[in-house]
Amino acid sequence: MRPSVFINVAISADGKMDTVERKGAGISSASDKARVLRLRAGADAVMVGGHTLLDEDPKLTVKTAELREERRARGQPENPLKVGVVTRANLNPEGPFMNAGPAERVIFTTSQTTAAQVAILTELGAQVFILGEHKVNLHEALEILYSLGVRRLMVEGGGTLNFELLRAGLVDELYIYIASKIFGGQSAPTLAAGVGFVEGEALPLELLDTCVLDQEGGVLIRYRVNNQISDRG
Repeated sequence: MRPSVFINVAISADGKMDTVERKGAGISSASDKARVLRLRAGADAVMVGGHTLLDEDPKLTVKTAELREERRARGQPENPLKVGVVTRANLNPEGPFMNAGPAERVIFTTSQTTAAQVAILTELGAQVFILGEHKVNLHEALEILYSLGVRRLMVEGGGTLNFELLRAGLVDELYIYIASKIFGGQSAPTLAAGVGFVEGEALPLELLDTCVLDQEGGVLIRYRVNNQISDRG
């Protein structure tokens, strides 16, 4: 068993999640940021991949008192469980991911993370799972999250994690905010990175909803992922 999984991402009109500088360029409008906060508040856990975790060290918390109170009224902790997927878990022990909260933290990593680093993270209260030698086994990771009570998992990137989850048939829905701007750049990150699909393996999507979200011309698209021909290994 695994949780229901959805990816939320903001991209430019040419499909980029950031500029070639990779410094976290602003994409979302105020309306989209509010939408994302509510999505996060409705999730049991929020997952990010290695580059996001190590380079951005995100808080992954619910930022408004109103939404935190709504979670408490539902019998949930005020913040979702934070989940990191990273080959080498060289996190900053004093950074926001490990300390902003209160929130439970789970880290899925590989045997490339040293025992000393695992001990540091564990001492700080994180649950650390070694799920592979070179690459985290995402099927096992989601099974563990389900056993921990996670039924709805929000994925906030980056592109490599998005692709690996999609390739493994582990994503149910995509929420894509498209901003009315162009970034360009061959090396600028996209929604799905990794090795990519050839044409005959392209992952089919079913359009569920689309709307103009704000006066800036941003569009929100929601897709269902057809996983019947997935599990590409």
